[in-house]
Amino acid sequence: TRRRFVAASAAGARTGLATRHKLALLGGPPVRTTPFPSWPVVAPEDEAEWLAVLRARKWFRGNGALVARFEQEYARLLGAPHCLATMNGTSALLASLNALGVGPGDEVIVPPYTFVATVNVVLLQHALPVFVDSDIETFQMDARKLEAVITPRTRAIIPVHLGGNVCDMDAIQAIAARRRVPVVEDACQAHLAEWRGKKVGTLGAAGCFSFQVSKNLSSGEGGAMLTGDAELAGRAYSFHSNGRARRTSSYDFTYRANGANLRMTEFQATLLLAGMTRLEQQAKTRDENGAYLNGMLKEIPGITPAAAYPGCTRNAYHLYMFRYRAEAFAGLPRATFLKALQAEGIPCSGGYAPLNEEPFLTNMLESRHWRAIYPEAMLKGWRERNQCPANNRLCQEAVWFTQNVLLAGRTDMEQIAEAVRKIQAQAGDLKKA
Repeated sequence: TRRRFVAASAAGARTGLATRHKLALLGGPPVRTTPFPSWPVVAPEDEAEWLAVLRARKWFRGNGALVARFEQEYARLLGAPHCLATMNGTSALLASLNALGVGPGDEVIVPPYTFVATVNVVLLQHALPVFVDSDIETFQMDARKLEAVITPRTRAIIPVHLGGNVCDMDAIQAIAARRRVPVVEDACQAHLAEWRGKKVGTLGAAGCFSFQVSKNLSSGEGGAMLTGDAELAGRAYSFHSNGRARRTSSYDFTYRANGANLRMTEFQATLLLAGMTRLEQQAKTRDENGAYLNGMLKEIPGITPAAAYPGCTRNAYHLYMFRYRAEAFAGLPRATFLKALQAEGIPCSGGYAPLNEEPFLTNMLESRHWRAIYPEAMLKGWRERNQCPANNRLCQEAVWFTQNVLLAGRTDMEQIAEAVRKIQAQAGDLKKA
C-alpha cells in the first residue's frame, strides 16, 4: 500500500543516516536513547482496588470473592467451561498433571525450547521427561517428530506455545487422539493467542497460563488452568487446596486426596482483573507492531523472523523472536551482535539454552530415587534418546525482544530495523575491533 511504501521509504532514509555514524560499540551515537515502554503497567485505579482488598482484610480466596470472580471472567474471555486460579503457572501445570494421574513410571513429552518449569513439573510427579526436537522455523515443538517418541509409558504431551506463537495443534491433537494421550497446553506465554480462531489453552484436556511479572497479563506471580472437563477441574482444585473438595468450609478437615497449597490470593486476583481491562488493546498493539517489524526484518539478509503455522490466527507476541545468521554479518558472532544491538538502544537477549542437555537432568536420573522407579537400561539410554539437533542450532541463532518492546510506536519499530541494518553495514569493522 501507499502507506507502507512511504513508511518503508522513510525507514530507509533514516537507515542511510544511521549507517553514516559509527556503531555505538565503536564510539558512535546510538540509534535510540529513549527507553521502550516499562512493564508492568499500573493505572491509578489499580492502586485503589488493591488497597480496597488490603483494607477489607479478606485476602484468602476462602473468605474473599475476587479469585472466584477472576476465574469466571478469565474462563469467559477464553471460552472455557472451567478455570482454576493458582499461585503461578508452574502450579497450574503441576495440578493438571496430578489431576491426569501422571506419576512414577510414566513418560511426559515436552519440547527442549521452553522455560524449565515445563520439565520441572514432570519431575515433581516423578515422571520421565521425553523431548521432541524443535521446528527451527517456528521455534515450536516439531509435531512431525512427535509420534516417533510416544511409547506405552506416555501419559501426557505438553506442547508449549513458545513466545505467544502457536504449536501445530492440528497435527498434535490428531496424534494424541490416535494414541489416546491427553494434551496439556503450556500457554504460559500465550495470552489471547489463537489457533483457527479458538483461544489456545482451550484445545487440549487442560491449558495452563502464567501471570508472572513479565507476562502479558501479570500479577507478579499467578497462574490458571483451563479445562472443559468438570471432573478434571475438580481433581485439580482438590490438589491445589491440600486435597480438599471445592465446597468444604475452612473448618472441614476431611480430604479427598493428597495435595499442596497452590492457591491464588485476593491481591493477585485484583491485579489480574485490572490488567484484563487493558489486555485486548495491548494485544492489538503487539499484533500490529509484530507484523510491521516482520515486514522490515525479513528484508535484511541473515535475519529470519519466527514463522507461524497456517492455523495460527493470532500470535500473542510475549516474545518477538528471530534467527540471526552470522555469515550475513561478516561472520560476527551472535554474542557480539547482541552487544551491538543493546548498545544501539535496543534491549535483546539470546533466549534459551538446550534444556534437554542441562546437567541437572542427568544428575537427577542417576539418583537413587529414579533408579528405584525406572529400569537401569532405560535411564542409561535416556541421553541418546533425547538428542535434539535442530534445537541446538536454534539456541545458537535465536534473538529475542520482550513483549513490552512491541508496545512502543511504529517509529520505534523502524529504529529496531535501523539498528540491525547499521550493525550489518559495519559488521566487518566491528569484527576487527
